[in-house]
Amino acid sequence: MLDEKDKKIIELLKENSRISYNDIAKEIGITNVGVIKRIKKLEKTGIIKKYTIVVDYRKLGYEKISITGINTKPESMFKVLEKLKEKDYVKFLAITSGDHNLIATILAKDSNEMLKIIKEIEAMEGVEKVYPAIILDIVKDEICI
Repeated sequence: MLDEKDKKIIELLKENSRISYNDIAKEIGITNVGVIKRIKKLEKTGIIKKYTIVVDYRKLGYEKISITGINTKPESMFKVLEKLKEKDYVKFLAITSGDHNLIATILAKDSNEMLKIIKEIEAMEGVEKVYPAIILDIVKDEICI
């Protein structure tokens, strides 16, 4: 089980994964060695999966971001999944139990490119319907998976 110090370490690392052990130790009132042991435990148990950066794709020229539902024929779902995993424009891909078999986050430079991508997905063998939802504004960005 996680205690309050573990939870605080996770929060500090979520805010800045480059924070020093020293700064974490000062913040939560334990030694550097204690911080290191706790982080190693969190990594070993898979609670901390990796350290990464958050990229603002709009500043890289991707003006259109879509969260897209994709319905497939049941027997084709895994083939479609494998094809989508290979596409550079797909940044997140999940199998779901909701209204759509698959959910993808798709990046495009502009509306024309997004339309081209949607048509490409619609043309994939086994795809029945594509439901793009273009993101207009992001009001909270904290992935919890």
